[in-house]
Amino acid sequence: MSEDLADRLLDAALMHVPFDGWSETSFRAALRDAGVDATVARGLFPRGAVDLAVAYHRRGDAAMVARLAETDLSAMRYSDRVAFAVRARIEAVDDREAVRRGATLFALPVYAADGARLVWGTADKVWTALGDSSRDVNWYTKRATLSGVYSATVLYWLGDTSPDNSATWAFLDRRIADVMRFEKTKAAMRDNPVLGRLMAGPNWVLGKVRAPEPSRDGMPGGWTAPR
Repeated sequence: MSEDLADRLLDAALMHVPFDGWSETSFRAALRDAGVDATVARGLFPRGAVDLAVAYHRRGDAAMVARLAETDLSAMRYSDRVAFAVRARIEAVDDREAVRRGATLFALPVYAADGARLVWGTADKVWTALGDSSRDVNWYTKRATLSGVYSATVLYWLGDTSPDNSATWAFLDRRIADVMRFEKTKAAMRDNPVLGRLMAGPNWVLGKVRAPEPSRDGMPGGWTAPR
């Protein structure tokens, strides 16, 4: 029931966000339009429109995961699967202005940490959906790299006026290609005997890094508190 109510509020807010942003004005208008009591709404979204913006981003993540689950990716190269996932995440958006307003909101210092967590969460969901099994330092580097690719692509897409967003998808392909070149360079450095000796100490330290266990609140990269 609470999920249905939350969706109703979010849908109502989206009618106002293009004009008033993710603001208290939009939140109050959503309450009025959805006919939801303010106390109940604050229970679902304690920070009002900020939490609605978070919910909107996570709705897009859920749509992306669903699309990946129903798509046969077996014939694709791994880099193409990643590109497909990022494209699926962007195509899950049904309101570009809501994303633009969200980018403005999460660029504010007070909400920057929320924005970073959301982008990291998107990257984590992509890798998890694609079957990533890394539990070492690669768990972190994959998500950090993809967070950068996703963020840059979204910002490019916000200003893209090309037919069918073709310029955005070309931009995405270039970013993925850049990452693949970087990974090949890393592999070549590891195979170089001289560099291998120089990096023996740092590699030993990095070899001790392990991916964290999921926290109880479901945040990717959180540690479960000891009992």
